[in-house]
Amino acid sequence: MEILHVSAECYPVAKVGGLADVVGALPKYQHDAGHVAKVVMPAYRNKFFHNNAFEVVHQAGMWLGHDWYHFNIYKETGNVLGFDLYLVDIPGLLDREGVYGYYNDTERFLGFQVAVLDWVNEWQHHPDVIHCHDHHTGLIPFLLKYGYKYTRLAEIPSVLTIHNAQYQGQFGWDRQYLLPSFDLWKSGLLDWNGAINPLAAGIKSARKVNTVSPTYMQELLTSANGLEALLNYEAGKTTGILNGIDTEVWNPSKDPMLEVNFTATTIEKGKRENKLRICEQFNRIPNCR
Repeated sequence: MEILHVSAECYPVAKVGGLADVVGALPKYQHDAGHVAKVVMPAYRNKFFHNNAFEVVHQAGMWLGHDWYHFNIYKETGNVLGFDLYLVDIPGLLDREGVYGYYNDTERFLGFQVAVLDWVNEWQHHPDVIHCHDHHTGLIPFLLKYGYKYTRLAEIPSVLTIHNAQYQGQFGWDRQYLLPSFDLWKSGLLDWNGAINPLAAGIKSARKVNTVSPTYMQELLTSANGLEALLNYEAGKTTGILNGIDTEVWNPSKDPMLEVNFTATTIEKGKRENKLRICEQFNRIPNCR
């Protein structure tokens, strides 16, 4: 199976929160399980971008509303993550050092999603699944099914993982012109509370929706920043899957960020040695063995 993950973050390329940890680990273990797992994300101008080697695998241009943008797709050539990594470079939109917090974040992540779809639309084959992560990619399931440019992709199953439902990426209908042409009869799938809501659109349009744990899925049914009714309505296609940690990365025995590395064995040994030191200090050795 070929799985294409689309995300705004991926550890260690760019990390703000837990989204990056999941996207940096899940494809690696899918690859180890025999699947073809790939990640595509924005080409931020950060340390990873400058310190690693890439090749251009696709060049094209796109309209975003009334503006024309050239974009490149870079592939990381060193396989440093254990799976194929692709970066979307859109000069004027994604060529920033940071991930979020810019005045034009709506245009930035819309452009990212359109560039990804335009690129996949040129593939000679189709991925078996497109796995979208959070609202930054939430319009992809909708555009896959109802965007006029992407009719040849319409049958690709999409999965949406909600990492943080508090951020939904909503923007006004006065900016609908930024979207590629789509079936206007399906406009209701974009709308939530009178605005275009990418996370809500993804929940409505994706074939499956999951969260990063069963308890978070239950929490969202009563506390999802306004999406509670939608998630209850779509409960038949939602599930919570507990995400673990990548023990190759989060390993205290070899983590270079720790001043002193440790394991469960060294902790127990340290406890015993500390107890003996206390006993020796108070001359109570017989009672400490």
